[in-house]
Amino acid sequence: DRRYQAIRRRNEPNFALKSLWLIFGFQAVLAWVISLPLAGAAAGGAPLGLPDLLGVILLAVGLLFEAVGYLQLARFKSDPANAGRVMDRGLWRWTRHPNYFGDFCVWWGFYLLALGAGAWWSIAGPLIMSFLLLRFSGVRLLERDIGERRPAYAEYVRRTNAFFPGPRRD
Repeated sequence: DRRYQAIRRRNEPNFALKSLWLIFGFQAVLAWVISLPLAGAAAGGAPLGLPDLLGVILLAVGLLFEAVGYLQLARFKSDPANAGRVMDRGLWRWTRHPNYFGDFCVWWGFYLLALGAGAWWSIAGPLIMSFLLLRFSGVRLLERDIGERRPAYAEYVRRTNAFFPGPRRD
């Protein structure tokens, strides 16, 4: 991943040692905080209710967006005729980042399950994940220089929602 290669270049010399915190330690702390809804849902003993149903539906939508989005992108990239082109079909017609949107849905689905179990306090997990996907390492970081690598991406940006799926602006 070119993003990790850039982190490595910025943190030489001794990247191997620095990566213990920059990469692995940071991700471990994030994983713990982001997974709070899972702990809350597992520890709760409340009967199943509407938040649980909505959580399962949101989880299913999220997993579908992630799996189908990655499958569509892999098929697109495997065709040599698409070299240098921008994927704008399937789910990618509705959102520039179906995989990130799917991840967003999964974590909010987990939160709804936690909420149904009484773990309202675990909201930090999906809030942090949403921030990461929308403002830090997801959409913003990925799109920072993609227009330089793929000139047609600017037109794709003009026509297609960045994150939340919606109709195309043709």
